[in-house]
Parts: sequence; C-alpha cells; structure tokens
Amino acid sequence: MAVKTQRYYVPAQSPWPIVGALGLFLLAAGAGMWAAGIAGVWGPVVFAAGTLVMTLMLFGWFSNVISESHAGLYSEQMDRSFRQGMTWFIFSEVMFFGAFFGALFYARVLSVPWLGGAGNNAMTHEVLWPAFDPVWPLVLTPGGIETTAMGWFGLPLINTLILLTSSVTAHLAHLALLRDQRPRVVQWLGATVILGALFLALQAWEYVHAYRDLGLRLDSGIYGNTFFLLTGFHGAHVTLGTLMLFIMWLRINKGHFTPASHFGFQASSWYWHFVDVVWLCLFIFVYIL
Repeated sequence: MAVKTQRYYVPAQSPWPIVGALGLFLLAAGAGMWAAGIAGVWGPVVFAAGTLVMTLMLFGWFSNVISESHAGLYSEQMDRSFRQGMTWFIFSEVMFFGAFFGALFYARVLSVPWLGGAGNNAMTHEVLWPAFDPVWPLVLTPGGIETTAMGWFGLPLINTLILLTSSVTAHLAHLALLRDQRPRVVQWLGATVILGALFLALQAWEYVHAYRDLGLRLDSGIYGNTFFLLTGFHGAHVTLGTLMLFIMWLRINKGHFTPASHFGFQASSWYWHFVDVVWLCLFIFVYIL
C-alpha cells in the first residue's frame, strides 16, 4: 500500500526574525547600560524600546502563524515540527537557567569556602582576607560591601503560592478546552493571566524593598549578583509567558482552537508550567537554603 505524501508548507520570507533579533539586542543593551549606570537616561529608554519591538514582533509573528493555520496550510508533519521546535526551545531554556544555577552552586559550594580557607586555601585566606567569614548568604563581601539577605517568608512565599495556583488554573483551562467548554476556558485562562501579572507586580515591589530597605543591589557582591540575575531573568520569562497566555486568551475569545487542534494554546501552557518549575527551584535554592 502506497504511503500518502503530505505537503509541507514553507512560508515566504518574513521580517519578524530580524525584528526579533533587533528587539533582543535593544533589550540586552538597554539592560546593560541601565544596570551599569552609564549613558544616563538612555539605558531605560533603550530597554523600553527593546520591550516595544519584542511585543510588536510577537504580535506580528503570531498573527502570521494564525493566518496560515486558519488557511489550512499546515499538515500533520508541520504540527510535529511545531511540537519538536517548542520542545527544543524549552530544553534550551532549561540549559539557560542551568548555567545560572551552576554559577550559584559554584559560588556557594566552592568559591566562598575557598576564600574562607577551605581545602588547601588556608594561606590564601590569611593573606587576602583573614577576617572573611565564608557564610552563605554572603551579606558581607571580602571588599566590605554589606547587605541584608532576602528572606523566604512574605512576598517570595506569596509569589510562590501565586505561581502554583496559576499552574493549576492553566491546567484547568486546558481541560476545559479539551471538553469544548469555551466559557470555562476564558475564565480559567483569564485567571492565569491575572495571576501572572500579579506575580510581576509583587516582584517589582520586592525589588523596591530590596533596594530601599535591605541594601540588596546588583552590585552587592556575588549574593546580590546571583539573586537579581536568577530572579530577574525568571521575571522576564514570566513576562513573556503572561504575554503568550494573554494572546491565547484573545484567540479563545475570537473563537479560535478546537479540542482536536490547539497546539498554540498547548505550547503556551507548556512554557508556563516550565516557568513555574523554575520558580520552585529558585524559591528553594535562592530564598530558603
């Protein structure tokens, strides 16, 4: 029996990849200038421009993909390609956060104890910083920068509960979609988007508290560095995930998706659950331990 060959749709040239690359460049450049305190007000301006470009890119590219899907251009092979692409994307994000967690563990388990004289480094400790106390969180650096550690109770715990709840509401929205209960999908997915936005608002409040009350800053030694890099990049991923889910919510309200065909929704849900798992790791290793 002959195997039927499926047509594989190859899209026309698109401006969105280069627009996305430009947006990421502006985000990175703006964040770097802002964090380093150089170029005056241009750091926040460039960062805001990058955010705007990335938002336009996401809406534009999503719009093209939606139009192609509704036009019936995608086959089963194309659907498998989308799934593989999203799987590899999430895997790359796992490696991304793995590098930052690796830096955290290297500092905590190796570098800080070495500076305190652990292993064969007693002479290094005596010569360089004999008064250095190798305790994590490192609230007093060898250079004399003093800060206060961020506790796990309070805003971090509340944000953890918020993200865990949002993972449940996202799953309930998916179950409702599989049962073709569109009003429930709108409700549960809308609740997920609201919880994501609430998480970001509370994280911004936490950062204000860290800077103003705890003296915890990005330049507060290795503890401040790892704290803001890990939580900050996670916050960026929550922002992207919330935007993706909001787009899915708009599509649900426009009558898109069916119980049998809804990979855009499913991919956004995968990403959101990944973000939640990363936060649990952050909560344990950055805030508690």
